[in-house]
Amino acid sequence: MPGTKSETGELARLRAEFEAEQEAAGRPAEAAKPQQATPAAPGAKAAGKPAAKGRGRPRTGARVAAVQALFQSEQSGEAAEAVVSQFQRHRLGTQPGDGGFEEGRVPEADAPLFAAIVLQVARNGEEVDGLVARHLAKDWPLAKLDPVLRALLRAACGELWGGKEPPARVVINEYLDVAHAFFGADESRFANGVLDAMARSLRADEFAGAPRRRGG
Repeated sequence: MPGTKSETGELARLRAEFEAEQEAAGRPAEAAKPQQATPAAPGAKAAGKPAAKGRGRPRTGARVAAVQALFQSEQSGEAAEAVVSQFQRHRLGTQPGDGGFEEGRVPEADAPLFAAIVLQVARNGEEVDGLVARHLAKDWPLAKLDPVLRALLRAACGELWGGKEPPARVVINEYLDVAHAFFGADESRFANGVLDAMARSLRADEFAGAPRRRGG
């Protein structure tokens, strides 16, 4: 179970950026504000520049962006299609004068994969949430999870449920990398366990006789 959350630089940036966007749009920031993280625990990743997951790996970049977009859609109430359009115009790729990860962009991202993940989750929200919830403990329902972690598990479930490619182990490893970029060790271990359980349920034929993963 995720214990006291340790906020990484990337997670802190994502929260701050969302609040700034709400203020710029004239929306009350407090009304849409995600649940607050506690101060970083000893030994947790120090806040600062976010981990550059996805740099040089367009498909990883697409998954990072998908988690961010699903988070934004849930917190702002915007339709997933509108958020996908915003990301494609303003957040994916590089343009003259644009920053990189530190400024909230995903310089290298597979745009079609990004859109496919977000729309798969949005268009099958009830089914995806049911599949994720099936692999959570009763005292940690989906609604109780950190909203970024919730977005990550939804994105992964959408990929695992949506077909047979890429292989389930690739999906697990990719989203575990994303989890490490956003969270500390406890949340990453929790994500790893849920990802493995979902993959074994949704892609059972790929795990015949394989031992379960442990830790993150």
